[in-house]
Amino acid sequence: MPIKSKNIIRNFFKVISTSLLGTTLAFSSISHAITIIPEAPQINAKGYILMDFTTGKVIAQSNADMQLAPASLTKMMTSYIIGKELKSGNISNDDKVTISENAWAKNFPDSSKMFIEVGTEVSVELLNKGIIIASGNDACVAMAEHIAGSEGAFADLMNAHAEQLGMSSSFFENSHGLDSSSHMTTPRDMATLAGAIIRDVPDEYALYKQKSFTYNNIKQYNRNSLLWDKSLNVDGMKTGHTSNAGYSLVTSATKGNMRLITVVMGTESERARKVESKKLLNYGFRFFETFTPYQAGEVFATNRIWMGDKKEVDLGITMDIPITIPRGQRKNLEATFELDQQLKAPIAKGTIVGKLFLQLGNEEIAQYPLVTLQEVNEGSFFSKVVDYIKLFFAQFFE
Repeated sequence: MPIKSKNIIRNFFKVISTSLLGTTLAFSSISHAITIIPEAPQINAKGYILMDFTTGKVIAQSNADMQLAPASLTKMMTSYIIGKELKSGNISNDDKVTISENAWAKNFPDSSKMFIEVGTEVSVELLNKGIIIASGNDACVAMAEHIAGSEGAFADLMNAHAEQLGMSSSFFENSHGLDSSSHMTTPRDMATLAGAIIRDVPDEYALYKQKSFTYNNIKQYNRNSLLWDKSLNVDGMKTGHTSNAGYSLVTSATKGNMRLITVVMGTESERARKVESKKLLNYGFRFFETFTPYQAGEVFATNRIWMGDKKEVDLGITMDIPITIPRGQRKNLEATFELDQQLKAPIAKGTIVGKLFLQLGNEEIAQYPLVTLQEVNEGSFFSKVVDYIKLFFAQFFE
């Protein structure tokens, strides 16, 4: 064979090797000027965290894993369990709870209470509101006994749920949060719990935005003063205070399609926990955004497939991929994918064939399984023979 013909064949298979057997592709826009994002504001608290609810992205934090006394933030776990029990049908809002001496309001003379009286019957619905809105320690004990038989057994249940949620630095000894030697949590764990309440028991979370509650002819107001702040759309969550713990606040707020969670623990005053939480929320909404660059089922790339009844197959993802990034940085987001196998028919729709990576600068934002979006059947005998020959020669030029 003439040398010229050999070179043509060699070059042909080099093209096949580089263009059709490649396993990594990158898609990015032309680089633009980087948007300046200021540092998070100074927060005067023992520990805090600012997190996006949808993505779990931590936007700002300090001492987020420091174990601190939660005070009445504890009631969020009590509320979570009540919400789960209601959802599963183990209890109902209409259940009547007989108030024991342990749950009597007189046992809590210098702390928040619902003002329930021993021997009376109170519905689960009212006790639940008394816990969330009025922060009633007495109501917590009543519900703990109704669900688990005793407050000690209920504490075991609280710790089991904490473990299940991944709250690895938390330990609960009671249902209400009055100071106890080993009763501890962290800002990160409380943000995890807040997200679980919003996600898992939305009917329960809906109670957190109620501004007042009346029982026994006593009207009490929700201590989360950010619910009245018209500059923010705050719809929860919970305050906490003891002399040992200081003043704490867990909040959640929305703006557009973005929801943020803040946890501020151990501030010096009721006003301070409000001010510091508001700083974090304003910072998060002003300088960050959460959006979905790729939708489930959307074609991300098209790749060569061998031995099939078609030459190419569309690749994509099976879930929406919301991400949280600094505002103004969408244009600098890069998407790449890697194939972990050579694509050969037959192949089923939804087969995982690699990974999709999202990167901003040197930071990997997220990664997701990359799947085939169509089924590809085997091709004809002749087409399979041709592909086999191409693959055979292409391996020499990789």
